[in-house]
Amino acid sequence: MAQYKKNSLSLTGAVSLGTGVMIGAGIFALLGQVAELSGQWFPYAFLVGAIISGFSAYTYVKLSNAYPSAGGIATYLKKIYGKGAVTASGALLMALSMVINESLVARTFGSYTLQLFDINDNSVWVPILGVVLLIVAFLINISGNNIIGKSSFAMAILKIGGIAIFAIGGLWAAGFSFSEVVPSESLTEYPITNYLGALALSILAYKGFTTITNSGEEITNPNKNVGRAIIISLVICTVVYLLVAFAVSSNLTIEEIIKAKDYSLAEASRPAFGKYGLWFTVGIAIIATISGVVASIFAVSRMTTMLTQMNLIPHKHFGLPGKLQKHMLIYTVVLALTMTILFDLTRIASLGAIFYLIMDIGIHWGVLKNMRKEINARASILYTAILLDCIVLAAFLLIKASSDLLVVIVAAILMVLIFLGEKWFLKNKSEEKEK
Repeated sequence: MAQYKKNSLSLTGAVSLGTGVMIGAGIFALLGQVAELSGQWFPYAFLVGAIISGFSAYTYVKLSNAYPSAGGIATYLKKIYGKGAVTASGALLMALSMVINESLVARTFGSYTLQLFDINDNSVWVPILGVVLLIVAFLINISGNNIIGKSSFAMAILKIGGIAIFAIGGLWAAGFSFSEVVPSESLTEYPITNYLGALALSILAYKGFTTITNSGEEITNPNKNVGRAIIISLVICTVVYLLVAFAVSSNLTIEEIIKAKDYSLAEASRPAFGKYGLWFTVGIAIIATISGVVASIFAVSRMTTMLTQMNLIPHKHFGLPGKLQKHMLIYTVVLALTMTILFDLTRIASLGAIFYLIMDIGIHWGVLKNMRKEINARASILYTAILLDCIVLAAFLLIKASSDLLVVIVAAILMVLIFLGEKWFLKNKSEEKEK
């Protein structure tokens, strides 16, 4: 484990990484999609999503307090299910959902940046700018933990402060009053499955807290600070999401939010602040998306490095110089680049939500059945987390099956391929050892 520097990340740095991933994707990439499914109630989708994520976070906090590790979820799955195909497949699903998140944020970066030049967000420049962002994030990541921690902290301060200014200013400019907190639209306006589907996407906006678990071997006092960082990050993001959601809903109609769903914050700044507000909002979006991708790449490279060291996934050096973790950085970025070029924001977000929820259910179920007493976790909270995830996942799959069946088919095929591929790889590894 010489690749990991103990005590190289502070509690503040870990919180910065967590909020970096969450705010980068949650606000700028997903707000419009959540509004499309839940109408005027979309701010509350983020609030309920935070509550559901809080139940999920309970399991990760308990696991991180007991087993802090740079492998994070990969280590937890190994503790729960042993060294086998289920562990490897679950960890790869999580890693893939994080790579999907990187491509989601990269395309969001492109969509927001183009608002400065009044170029259609369907332009080829969206994936091109996304590719540029991923390359910059890669360069930051290979510069070392000290640079990552300091840059993440600086960007976290800038974006959270900037988003708060946008939200408070937007509410003030729109003459927002607490009487507007309750929407005029009835909850019966949309099917219940739509609201549950909105929750699936809102949960994706919070899932960045899991990246903090991958800092376990590098964060100071990890047995306490990993859990603290998770809780602090969730609280910060919940407050930020609610402020921004109400600010956007005060300045745009639901139809306008849906029309500009890939850059809804930028659109909301126009009536509130004019062109200067647009520049400010796009600037904050650029900072937020950069920090989100940096933090996500940081976490994925550590998880996949740990999986390789556990002999749970294959690895080829391809003549690359340097250590294993640097190779994983390269592979992660290449995969994210590919997805950024090939998929649009809606499909990227859908795949990420499906993979994350399935992996999350697997974590809770495994802890409940195999190690609840070992980490002193309450069965009632674990059952609640599983039930909530299952309800939201079922509704989301139902929506996608009727509106975009290809996403469900691709998700199913990828999961089957990952599991069968892992079974084959581990069987060959076992046979090699026996020879």
